[in-house]
Amino acid sequence: MSNAVRAANAKLLRGETGDWEVVVGMEVHAQVAARAKLFSGAASAFGGEPNSHVSLVDAAMPGMLPVINAECVRQAVRTGLGLDARVNARSVFDRKNYFYPDLPQGYQISQYKSPIVGEGVVSVDLPDGRAIDVGIERLHLEQDAGKSLHDRHASMSLVDLNRAGVALMEIVTKPDLRSAEEARAFIAKLRAILRYLGTCDGDMEKGNLRADVNVSVRRPGAPLGTRCEIKNVNSIRFIGQAVDFEARRQIEILEEGGAIVQETRLFDPDAGTTRAMRSKEEAHDYRYFPDPDLLPLELTSEEIDALARDLPELPDAKKARFMREFALSAYDSDVLVAEKERADYFEEHVRQAAGRLEPKAIANWVINEVLGRLNKEGVSLGPDTIPPSANVAILTMVSDATISGKIAKDVFDIAWRSGRAPGEIVKTEGLEQVSDLGAIARAVDAIIAANPDKAAQVKAKPAVLGWFVGQVMKASGGKANPQAVNDLLRAKLGL
Repeated sequence: MSNAVRAANAKLLRGETGDWEVVVGMEVHAQVAARAKLFSGAASAFGGEPNSHVSLVDAAMPGMLPVINAECVRQAVRTGLGLDARVNARSVFDRKNYFYPDLPQGYQISQYKSPIVGEGVVSVDLPDGRAIDVGIERLHLEQDAGKSLHDRHASMSLVDLNRAGVALMEIVTKPDLRSAEEARAFIAKLRAILRYLGTCDGDMEKGNLRADVNVSVRRPGAPLGTRCEIKNVNSIRFIGQAVDFEARRQIEILEEGGAIVQETRLFDPDAGTTRAMRSKEEAHDYRYFPDPDLLPLELTSEEIDALARDLPELPDAKKARFMREFALSAYDSDVLVAEKERADYFEEHVRQAAGRLEPKAIANWVINEVLGRLNKEGVSLGPDTIPPSANVAILTMVSDATISGKIAKDVFDIAWRSGRAPGEIVKTEGLEQVSDLGAIARAVDAIIAANPDKAAQVKAKPAVLGWFVGQVMKASGGKANPQAVNDLLRAKLGL
């Protein structure tokens, strides 16, 4: 896509002197889901007492040599395949020479000119209905650094090496993103793909997925501007805030006649601002060279093909299947496939309903009632969430007219809070739907008699019928059969 066409489709920022286009690229660091570190047998688990997950290799003891973890290689290949990227049969590990106070060997083992995965693409659906393709430049494996602790001693910093040597996949995008909204949507989609694949748990709070966000601005269609890198942003919301602030900061400088200095910056989530950290290094500053302790990594086509055959159904394929197989809208499918746990939860409902309920009705219930309740309470879908069997029981009772739609929500609320079975709730609480036409007719007659003025308006204003329906349902405690109420009101009001 040309710069001019891309700019025309992008959301531009308005400055004092005209429109500006934001250009964003990311370097995403995803911790590989593996029990051991990239080059040692030490545990990669999060937490633990400081320096309790450290081998002699991680501590850079003399004579200790790295040995590649085959599972980390498999996970990187699976990720590359999931990103529709080229997997390179031959890749090389390099030493990236740079002072890391919390990486004892004094360099990082990474990949530079010959990464394990080359170019790929991620398709991203945006909230406004647009879809964009974000190019993946490369994916390479590298070690994580340890952690410096500055609050444990009055006069010195301490170092925890538990994280040193943990395997990371650095996923580098092309500068294809054009707004904070696109940046948020991309990282959410990438996180979903990684979690579907099982190659990274995507836990941003623990730092298992974090992004260096490169931001620049330019006039629409102009050459790329000077970029600034915002380091280690570990929240989807923070990524959006960082892009917004940094773009505005650069626009203000340029409109005042200044120039952007290429540098690394940090995002302050409390203030919502970025601040300078250090001048930006270039690749030559790191003095890369092939690691003499590691042979080139070579993969056979048979090994790559075997991993490709075992890939799970990924979000895009699952979305297409939900739309095709269950006749769901693109929006509903997007919501359900955004997290693998959601999609599995929904499909378990469909399986248990065994054709007795429409998948669309189940999707509406899961999205509006279950996910809405989870969002309201600030919790995630998990073992404590109301089980599919309970929701299917509620929806079945609505379908066979045992309870009304309004009562269904009350039953759901009780079941959510108490864990009681929906059928038992309806029985003990006396919530069965009233279908006795005589009882409903008496309620209808009473409401009409009490509101003769409104009854006289119905023929001229048919919408008033809805008011009468609401009053009858209210009088019955929500238990009257809505269809019977509608039918009786229409007959008695002459509609």
